[in-house]
Amino acid sequence: MPSPLILVNLKSYKEGMGNRAHQIATAAQLVSRESGVTIGVAPGYIDLHPLAHHFAVPVYAQHVDGYEPGAHTGHITAESLKVAGAAGSLVNHSERRLTLADIEAAVRALHGQKLSAVVCTNNDITSAAAAALGPEYVAIEPPELIGSGVSVSKANPDIIRRSVAAVHAVNKEVKVLTGAGIQCGECVKIAVDLGTDGVLLASSVVKAPDPAAVLRDLVSKL
Repeated sequence: MPSPLILVNLKSYKEGMGNRAHQIATAAQLVSRESGVTIGVAPGYIDLHPLAHHFAVPVYAQHVDGYEPGAHTGHITAESLKVAGAAGSLVNHSERRLTLADIEAAVRALHGQKLSAVVCTNNDITSAAAAALGPEYVAIEPPELIGSGVSVSKANPDIIRRSVAAVHAVNKEVKVLTGAGIQCGECVKIAVDLGTDGVLLASSVVKAPDPAAVLRDLVSKL
């Protein structure tokens, strides 16, 4: 995936479901084509297949289980994501925490289907541990800033610097995203200037009356 990546997590917001999910994907596709910046979306499972097949943007799942296909009622396999057209999945988001063993299994399952893993972490120590698993991305998100409207790029730039250094000390091939409170182009520019390869964000785009306008602002300084 070209750098930088703007990855929009639609979570389970009402504003990120159904027709509204299509509107956000339309905005992502439009602004990506205008700017040349890769903009991906992570919708709920119900919207994943239609978005993946109707839009030329990378579509990620919000979670995946490290199971083989079989008698695992209610679980999401990497194979099912592949069939649905996903580019990859978030793993261990702060709202869907996993054990280290489950994270490893999920990353392995994704790679077995040639899908990208975006492992979410909350500090530089866990970022280093995640990097050892060889995901495509480690996404550092201090949980206290998620949904706060206070950007990690401004509130805690040191955690970004430390996490980038920790990840690259373990595996230079792993890219780093940052998230929590990202809401404007200046936030994104600071994050990239600190050594990251993009951002993971949610409400500032999903809840916006005009998602395309917010996305244009987010990429405006890149």
